[in-house]
Order: sequence, then C-alpha cells, then structure tokens
Amino acid sequence: MTATVPAPVLSAPRHAVPAGAWDTHTHVFDARFPAGPAPYALPEAMLDIHAAMRATLGTAHAVLVQPAPYGRDPACLLDALKRDPALRGVMIADESVTDATLADWHAAGIRALRFVEMRAPGGTGRYPGAIGVDALKLLAPRLRALGWQAHLWASATQLAELLPDLRPLGVPLVIDHCGMPAGVDDHGFVQLLRLLRDGAAWVKITTCRLSCDPRPIQDALVAANPDRLLWGSDWPYVRMSPPPDAGAMMDAFLGALGDDGLARKILVDNPARLFD
Repeated sequence: MTATVPAPVLSAPRHAVPAGAWDTHTHVFDARFPAGPAPYALPEAMLDIHAAMRATLGTAHAVLVQPAPYGRDPACLLDALKRDPALRGVMIADESVTDATLADWHAAGIRALRFVEMRAPGGTGRYPGAIGVDALKLLAPRLRALGWQAHLWASATQLAELLPDLRPLGVPLVIDHCGMPAGVDDHGFVQLLRLLRDGAAWVKITTCRLSCDPRPIQDALVAANPDRLLWGSDWPYVRMSPPPDAGAMMDAFLGALGDDGLARKILVDNPARLFD
C-alpha cells in the first residue's frame, strides 16, 4: 500500500482575493483510486480537503492537473470533475488516445493535455509516465478541433528550443511554473517573455518550485503581457518538504501586483476565458 501524508495546511490570505478567482494548478489524490509506484508519499488531498483549501484561499474555481502516480488513468480526476462543477482538468495522453475518449473528457470538463520535458532528479530522463512534446505535434489537429490547450513543463532552456517549433501548431501553449528560469536574465526566459508579449503563450505564475527570487520573475511576466497570465498554487506540493503555505503565496502574489485590476485580470478574467 502506498504511504500517505496529511495534506498541507494553509493560512487565509490577508489581501482581498477577487470574487470568482481561479487557482489554475492543483491536484487531488484519493485512496479510492489505485495509484502506481510513486517516488513520494501521496498527500491525503481528497476532493473535500481540496474544497476546504479553496475556501480558505478564497478561490472559487480550480484546475486539476493529472498527478504522475495515476499515470494515464483518469478515474480520480474525472470523479472530482463530476462531483464539483467549479473544476476543470488537465489530463495526459499520447497519440493513441481515441477521439471518443477525448470527446468524453471534454464533456467531463477536461480542457487540456500536459506534456513534460523536465528531467527527473538524478539524471534518469523524463519523470516516469511523462509524455513529451513529440506527442503534442501529432495530437495538435485534434486539440485544435476541441479548443484545448497544451500545458508544458520544461526548463527555460528547453522552452527556448521547443517553442519556435510548437508555436505554428495553433494550439494555445500554457507554460507551467513560470517557465522554470534560473533567473530573470535566463536566455530561455527572455525568449519566453518575447513570445508572451506577442500573445503566443500563456504563463502560470506558480513560483513554489523556482530556485531563484520569484519577485523579479513575476514583475517581468506582468510587464510583458498581463492578458496571458494565470496564477496557480501547485497544492498539495509533492516532493516539497516542508510544503509552502498557499495563502502566503497568494499574499506575495497580490502584494507584488499592488493593483486590483491586474489581480482580477490574472485571477478571474484570464482563466475564465481560457478554461471555458
């Protein structure tokens, strides 16, 4: 039996979170659904605990991203979407997925597929079960037909090489974790800012996994194009000990913005438009 740990607690943000806010990068874990081998203890992050987290954080909506231990089995994610209409989902699949399956997922609330090029710790290649961007190139026509996005987790260096080839696919590209830059002067991040200014990519301001100071990264993204930005917590923070406080992260984000209009744009208007 896979080991579990309690889901991380959070504080209520001090800043006012706008009504209708979205958290665009979260996960649910539920022991009712079998998970494959995992390199970490699974958080006890069932849907009711996820809902309580959102209530404390002040977010009305959330996007669930398929966790690696569930592989290509969508049962846990689909169950959560069925039980809570305030949620949308991001699944994983390669080109073998059928059109009928994609149509069923769309009806359930899935709006994107995720593709991972980040390398697992220890130089062992991609994370187990991850699907790379080669599959995205093959799936692009079907994603366009559904109006879906492609979420990309890759380093800034990788993104600088990948995005010029992916941009012509005509699929909205949503970049996870700020593009994982080494700093604001990272060449790959500078390239990402250029695409962001052109409206050719969306970026999630999800800072908990950055190895650099997140404030200059956020400032640069906001200056580039706030119409293509989203916010995400990454709750419940697998592989992070101790885990961050999502409420403190929200406070840091809002405090750095210092603008209610921008906060509403990034937390409410942008994700509502993107996730239908």
